[in-house]
Amino acid sequence: MGKVLGMLPSELLRRLDLGLEGDLPHLEEALTHPSFSNEQRGGRRVDNQRLEFLGDAVLGLCVTELLMERFPGAREGELSMMRSALVNTDALASWARGIELGAALRVGRGAEVAGERDQTNVLADATEALVAALYLDRGFESARALSRKIVASPLSQLASGSMLGRDAKSELQERVQARGAASPRYRLMGTEGPDHDRAFLVAVEVEGKVIGTGRGRSKKLAEQAAARAALVACASPEPRAATDATDEQRASADALEGAPEGTAAPPAGGASPESPVNDRGPSR
Repeated sequence: MGKVLGMLPSELLRRLDLGLEGDLPHLEEALTHPSFSNEQRGGRRVDNQRLEFLGDAVLGLCVTELLMERFPGAREGELSMMRSALVNTDALASWARGIELGAALRVGRGAEVAGERDQTNVLADATEALVAALYLDRGFESARALSRKIVASPLSQLASGSMLGRDAKSELQERVQARGAASPRYRLMGTEGPDHDRAFLVAVEVEGKVIGTGRGRSKKLAEQAAARAALVACASPEPRAATDATDEQRASADALEGAPEGTAAPPAGGASPESPVNDRGPSR
């Protein structure tokens, strides 16, 4: 391990917060790009692709667990959409750049000249390989802790009511208007809870049809949750069967997406991180 640590800037070790206690026999493998391994002669040549395969699964499990914990009222389609937003290639590479992981990678001479050290897919693979290395060398708890650090920043944006940097209400309005429909309208359905812990319930309507509902500790957050629920409804890869939706619900989904009769209905309730009780598919 000493050989790899000599390549790692002290700032990177601090940001990773890996600690020096215990051995990390898989760390060198996690930081080895195939181009470096291919240039070696003799001996056992290893790279981080096998660890990337394992890390993809471990990271996906850890993030799924985190989302179910953070959004106990979210439905399957919502959870899948959020997971994909948190652990896709671009998101993982963004985290890797933030901690300068590329500076720690062992890459071949040709790859170095080509600038592959900072390529998005290379950084994403290294991130997943790093998760796998911790999982193998220090156990699931360490892998879970690192996984939560990896998604911490985009998760905070998601929890604030935005679609990871994109305002959900704005995106919904663009989609609705693109279909030639009137702008969405948000209606306060009611409030619940004591004054010091008040929750607002909001419905978003298009041409008189409810296409999503949301809950939050402010009207603004509840409106964002309702818009997000509507977006998730039209983005769900597995539409509900027609028997799970009323004619009115199916019509409202059709108004949003311009889809044929019988497509998915919007969720009955939105996911909101503000709610105490409600609120990746493959990474690439």
